[in-house]
Amino acid sequence: MLISLFIPCYVDQLNPEIGFAVAEVLQKLGHEIDVPEGQTCCGQPAMNNGYDEETRTVGRHVLKVFADCEIVVIPSGSCGATLKHFYPELFAGHPEEEAAKALAAKTWEFSDFLVTKLGIEDLGARFPHKVTWHDGCHGLRELHILHQPRKLLAKVKDLELVEMTEAKSCCGFGGTFAVKFPQISTAMTEVKTASAQETDAEFIVSNDPSCMLQIQGYLEKQGSPLRCLHLAQVLTST
Repeated sequence: MLISLFIPCYVDQLNPEIGFAVAEVLQKLGHEIDVPEGQTCCGQPAMNNGYDEETRTVGRHVLKVFADCEIVVIPSGSCGATLKHFYPELFAGHPEEEAAKALAAKTWEFSDFLVTKLGIEDLGARFPHKVTWHDGCHGLRELHILHQPRKLLAKVKDLELVEMTEAKSCCGFGGTFAVKFPQISTAMTEVKTASAQETDAEFIVSNDPSCMLQIQGYLEKQGSPLRCLHLAQVLTST
């Protein structure tokens, strides 16, 4: 199967190792990987601020770039929700409506693709550490991703998953929310990180890199040894 990767802006610019880990997992399963060079931002920042027409301008380019792709996999709940749920709403009644629906139908978040589409839970990974899981808002509430990543983690050898009380609470990032309301955003992150630290975990694992940026930034400022990892990075460990 030829799988096209949609790589979020913040992964491309700040954490490219996440994209490489996703590619490694899929290639290990025997799939061919394609990363369309023309891809850009999905337009979510503009959309979150009510700039629908500007978002459509970005979205039209995304629709064109991925038009001929068979399967699109995204290592992010937020960007995944944008393409899979928000694009069909955004382009409803516009000439691109059918193209948006077609892209949505073939778009998968990484963990959901492995478990639901491919039926794979055991990647043969080994990660001898205690971890806790963070459910990103878009992945959990828009894409209904809850059990998929946990099934994958359950098969990782020597990994101990300890659920935090606030696993489903927002990390406080919310794209431009963190910029517009920094004090509220920081308070939300404080709740999240405190809950994670109560588990005595060594790592916070998530399937949303934007959440990881928010949480890791706060942890580092507090001098905490707790670190964030993307699910794909755990699944490539041996």
